[in-house]
Order: sequence, then structure tokens, then C-alpha cells
Amino acid sequence: MEDAIAKTPVTGSTIKEDSGAKLEELQETVESLKNQIKEMHSRLLEAAVLNNKYVQTIQEYQKQIEQLKKPPLFICSVVELLGDMVLLRQHGSNQEIITKIPDDIEPAIENGARVAVTGNLAIVKVLSKSADVRARVMELIEAPDVDYNMIGGLRKQIDEVIETLELPLTNPELFIEVGIEPPHGILLYGPPGTGKTLIAKAVAHRAKATFIRMSGTELVQKYIGEGAHLVRDVFDIAREKAPSIVFIDEIDAVGSRRTYDGTTGSSEVNRTMVQLLAELDGFDKRGDVKIVAATNRIDLLDPALLRPGRFDRIIEIPLPDAEGRKEIFKIHSRNMKLEKVDFEEFLEMTEGLSGADLKAIVTEAGMFVIRRKGKAVTMQDFKDAYTKMIIKESKEDATGMFV
Repeated sequence: MEDAIAKTPVTGSTIKEDSGAKLEELQETVESLKNQIKEMHSRLLEAAVLNNKYVQTIQEYQKQIEQLKKPPLFICSVVELLGDMVLLRQHGSNQEIITKIPDDIEPAIENGARVAVTGNLAIVKVLSKSADVRARVMELIEAPDVDYNMIGGLRKQIDEVIETLELPLTNPELFIEVGIEPPHGILLYGPPGTGKTLIAKAVAHRAKATFIRMSGTELVQKYIGEGAHLVRDVFDIAREKAPSIVFIDEIDAVGSRRTYDGTTGSSEVNRTMVQLLAELDGFDKRGDVKIVAATNRIDLLDPALLRPGRFDRIIEIPLPDAEGRKEIFKIHSRNMKLEKVDFEEFLEMTEGLSGADLKAIVTEAGMFVIRRKGKAVTMQDFKDAYTKMIIKESKEDATGMFV
């Protein structure tokens, strides 16, 4: 045995082969370990991301738990300020208490303000003024794209509107210098379609003031006191966001002569109108709140609504005259391709028509061009439109009267 081992030759090449195999094995092991480290690193990152997500979720749950543990808050109204103390009246129970005003909210506390208090009646927050959501949505956010140059035949009336509404807001020093109180409101009246609402849209476009629009029918509510409460809220918002302009369309729906037929509906309309009268010119000053109202039936309005102080200017918006009709035709056809059209021929034919009627004729003339796939509006298109929109409708109305 020893002789056999002694006879086996050990060469340098055999040692190199063994060391090379071990080296390859070690390299493979190192590569495997590197891959394992990379995999563990990626898993660690995933675990860190999940951990952050779980931490955020836990924090949200903790906030919710803390919120649920808090006692409910009660609403009180500030009755009187007493130095660093305040007299509060709790809503619902009408219980009155005196408590200290926190230093951080002392500048925001004023008489009549609403505050949130804890169970031990400590003030924690000043709330916004209470107002009906129906009143808040009446505020116009985007002004209409209607300007005074888009209204024809009413230059004199527009000048009066500018003088009454815009001048006191843009140049109040003129009225102070003369020593007079600026006008606060205007009433626009006239036949339907003459441009009353169009003027209000132009005022909203031009005025650098909060514009609040509503219809008289919106003020007539089902339940007792709701209409008066809505009127009060609208004017509260107007005073809060002054300078402001309040536009009341179809005011005859709520401002007609006061009568009583024994029904609750009649008394509710009267109650709403009395509140409107008080807001227009009552004991409290209106401030920089201007009023614009429109109606087709001024003869139905209550005399108390028409007296000076409530509406300083009562402006008639009449049917357009010949020059006004020509101007309206040009305004509504300014973007049209016209072919030998002379509006002078229409001035006598369209006597007694409103601006809305003239706009309908222009629009229908354009529709005739579209129907025949033409490129320009001709005089015949306007004549056909007049026949269809005015003469035909007049005949139908006359026929309906004798049916």
C-alpha cells in the first residue's frame, strides 16, 4: 500500500487543476451570494414601502379614533362682548352663559357671530354666518359676455343705468363732494323682449362688484316664513360681499299690490314682500348694495315698492323706434355674410316689434341659408324669415282666438 502511494506521481498540473476548480466554485458561490443580497435588498425595500403605508394607515385610524373620542360641539350666538369675556346664547335651548374668549380667535369675535363650543362651553371656533344655500347659489360667479354695445336702441336708458349703478361704485367721491346720497336702485319696466334682462346682464359684465341674480318666483315659498327668510339671507350675503348688485327679475311675482283672500298663500306672499320692502329701504342701512329689478307689469306693483328711496329711478324700456330697430338688426347680423341686404326696407314692416322679435328674424334668416346650403344671407331670406316668424304666428294667434 505504501509502495503504491509512493509510486503515484504528484505533478504541478494536477495542483493547478484542483485550485482552478476550487476557484470557479468559490466564484459561483460569490455570485450566488451577490444575487441573494440583491434579492434581499429588493425585499427590504418592498418591506420598507409597505411599512410606510401601514404606518400612514395606522396614523389615519388614530386620528379617526381621536375624533370619535372628542365630545360633540354645540352652536352659540354672541349676544354681547364683555372685554375678554363674551355672553353667548346656545341654539335650541336659548341658555345664556358667559365664557372667556380664547386669545387666538378674539379678533374674529363680534356681536351676532356664530361660534362652536365644547360640552363645557369653551369656544373653539368661529363659524361663518348662517345663510340659506338657495341664497348662496344666486351669486353669479362667471359674468355674462354681454356688453352695452350689444344692446341696440336704448342709449338713453343705458346712460341712466350707468349713472345710477356704476358711477356710485366707481366714483363715490363725486356724490360726497356735492353732498348727496347716491341712488341705490332702479326699476326697469316695459313690454316683454325689449332688453330689460339684457341690460342686467351687461351690468353684471361691466360692474366690478358681486352680482346676485334671482327671480321673483324664487322668493315665493311653500312654508310660512321661508320666503321672508330667503330675502333676508340674500341681502345679508349682498352686504357681506359689498359692493354688490342684486337683480330681481319678474318682481311682480312677489311685489304685487297687497291683498288678502283668506288663504295662507296670500299671506305668505304679503309677508315676503314686506320683508323685501324692509330690506330695500328699512331701518338698517343698505350700504354699497345696489338693486336692479325688472317687470312687464308695473301696473300690478304695490305703491310702497315704487316710492323714492326703494327705487330711485324707474326707467321705461320701450319698444325700439325705427333707428333702434336698424341698430338691433346690425348688431345681430354683424357676424353674418350679407348679400345686398338693405335693412331700411324692414324698418316700416317691423314697427311694433321688440328686440327679441328682431333677433328671431335674423336667426331664422340664417336658418334659411343653412337649409339651402348657401353661403350668404340675402334680402329674400330676411323677408321669408319675417313671413314665417311674424306674419304666420300672428295669423295662428288670430285663428286661435276665434276657435
